[in-house]
Amino acid sequence: QVQLVESGGGLVQPGGSLRLSCVASRVTFSGYHMGWYRQAPGKQRELVAGISYNGKVINYYDSVKGRFAISRDNSRNTVFLQMNSLKPEDTAVYYCNKRDSPLWPWGQGTQVTVSS
Repeated sequence: QVQLVESGGGLVQPGGSLRLSCVASRVTFSGYHMGWYRQAPGKQRELVAGISYNGKVINYYDSVKGRFAISRDNSRNTVFLQMNSLKPEDTAVYYCNKRDSPLWPWGQGTQVTVSS
């Protein structure tokens, strides 16, 4: 089955930046629209950014617009999330998956903590 492996998280101060990566295996990655999701403690998982299969259509959740940038490299089966101007409310576990249902099995995610 499909495997998703996220990386790049960490502890960063408010205003800082991180770049997340997600590698998908056992799938024809280039055929799928992809998304980055996050789940904060006590909250539901939410989609924060989506990108079409060819990278030409991109959408962002309102709270991250202008700060986050999603991109992909189909030759490496990888989707990225560049996160700038991070805020404490961005603290969450970040996951990648298909943008649209049905979703693949979730990976382990990568923890992002924004704190001074």
